[in-house]
This record gives sequence, C-alpha cells and structure tokens, in this order.
Amino acid sequence: MGFIYIAWLLLTHIVMLVAEAKNVPAIIVFGDSSVDSGNNNQIATVLKSNFRPYGRDFDGGRPTGRFCNGRVPPDFIAEAFGIKRYIPAYLDPSYTIKDFATGVCFASAGTGYDNATSAVLNVIPLWKELEFYKEYQAKLRAHLGIDKANEILREALYLLSLGTNDFLENYYLLPTRRFQFTETQYQDFLLGIAENFVKELYELGARKLGITGLVPMGCLPLERAINILGDHGCNEEYNNVALGFNNKLEKKITKLRKELPLLTLLFGNAFDILADICERPSFYGFEVVEKACCSTGTFEIGYLCSDKNPFTCTDASKYVFWDGFHPTEKTNRIVSNYLIPKLLATFK
Repeated sequence: MGFIYIAWLLLTHIVMLVAEAKNVPAIIVFGDSSVDSGNNNQIATVLKSNFRPYGRDFDGGRPTGRFCNGRVPPDFIAEAFGIKRYIPAYLDPSYTIKDFATGVCFASAGTGYDNATSAVLNVIPLWKELEFYKEYQAKLRAHLGIDKANEILREALYLLSLGTNDFLENYYLLPTRRFQFTETQYQDFLLGIAENFVKELYELGARKLGITGLVPMGCLPLERAINILGDHGCNEEYNNVALGFNNKLEKKITKLRKELPLLTLLFGNAFDILADICERPSFYGFEVVEKACCSTGTFEIGYLCSDKNPFTCTDASKYVFWDGFHPTEKTNRIVSNYLIPKLLATFK
C-alpha cells in the first residue's frame, strides 16, 4: 500500500481521536445514493438496495438500503466526530427522534438538484428532503425543548452530496434537458438550485455546511462499459463536465460565504481523491478498478445485483467499485479519510 499512504492513515486516525464531539452534536445529511442510508426502502421506487449482497460487510452483515457492501461517507464522518458509527435514515421506522437527535439522513438514492431527475425513478426530490427536515425540526423541539433543539440544529454539521444523477440519469440519458440546456447552461441551472437550497437551509438555522462536488463520473464502471469507442476507459468528456461543475460550485460557495456571514461553508472536493484511486488503484491496495464487485461488474445496480449471481466477487476490498455506480466501503473509507481532516479543521 505504500509507506506514505499508511503514515497518512495513521495521522488521520490521530486527528480523528482528538476531535471534540461537543462542537458538532449531530450530523444531518441531504443528497443521493452516495449518502443515502436507507430512505428509499420506504418509498415506491425500483431503486432499492435493502437485500444482499448489499450490506454484506455492514455491521451484522445486514442490508440497510445503503448502496454499498458496507458503510457510506457520512457514517465515517459521524464516527470521526465521536458521534456514532452510522447515520440512520429518517424514514426508517426502527428509529425514533431520540436516535435522530445526534444524526439523521434525508438523502434518497437516484435524486438530484433537478426535480426532473428525481422523477425518473420516482424517488425523493431535494425539496421534499427539506420538507422532511422541517418536520424533523418540529419533532426535535418537541422532544428536547426549543432551546436545546435549536442549539443542536445550529451546531450540527450538515452534509450535501448531489449532482451525479442529474447528468448520468437525466441529462445524458433523456432528451428533455438537452433540448433546453447546453452542458454549461445545465451546470448553471443546477448551481442556481444549490444556491437556493443553501439559503433556505440557512434561514432554517443551519450554520455549518459541507458540500461535496461531483466525482469523476466518467470512470464509473457503468460509463466504462458503454464507452466502447474509448476502449472502455474513463469517459473524459464526462469527467471534464464534472470538473467544470466543481469549479463553478467553488465560486458559488465563495459568493455564499460573503452573503451568509454566519454560515461556515466548506467545499468537499472528492473528485481528486477518487480520480487518483482510479488512476493508481494498486497504490491504495486495490486490484480491480474498471469493473465492480457485484455481478459482472459492468452495469448492474439495485435489483440487478442479486445475491444469487455467481459472478459477484468474494472480496470487495480488492475492488474500487461495489456496483456499476457506487464505491465499495473501502473506497468510501479512503475518500472519507481524505475529507475528514478538512472537516475537523473547519468545523471546530
């Protein structure tokens, strides 16, 4: 794995140990399948992962609705802040407001900034995630009292991870948005929605927010599989669109910092670390990057990742990706360890 990488992991672990949880009493999550911990289990959509082999490396080997063999980034972040090992899904009936007081996830796999994206697979749109958050606020105040609840809502770390589905599930797959927008115009359209969301969240009391930009979406196994002309390598056009979006997002964040002076806002750039993993997988201890662990490792997501499929790998830690669209737990941990020191340093 390399001495430098091991030393870096140890340093990250030390930083994690000295984090003071009292500064961030809760982790509150919005977004898509990159951070969804099981909300899609409770809605009428075909996009689910509450069955094996999903979750086979999660605590107890149980599928939770996370699109992974184990944990997703907010789980690692919550643990780093000394809060809990994983963030529960808001719609999961096995949890109560007592559990949600220290962390809750409103994310929905398959959603995006664009309402049209959530409509593709009938998942929870971003505006509805915000409505659930308002409902959560009322429940938290009833549970803890107004002052204590408001303190948690003010000091909590909010995480937002969105955008990949808007392009891969909507813009490039369906004709409507391409008739309306060029790629650049669509980036601006999405960023306008993101800006309004941040302002609404700010008005509702949020003061600490980390926003993750787009990942190198052209390197996902699904995109490699259909990139026949590119010899099944990464689709660099898609990666360049992601980079362009991230550059604009960073500028938007700078603008919002000036307009919302009480808000501490961090751009969590996951593109660079995941791109490096895809370019140098062996350095991070991976053996396979072009295909995923699940089934044939090319296009399977959700129900196509059957536990009965004989092609599913036995050791996910050798793979960068779990299914055609999502990283393995090991990749999620590495990406999280890359972001966590920045989060700890920013949200004291």
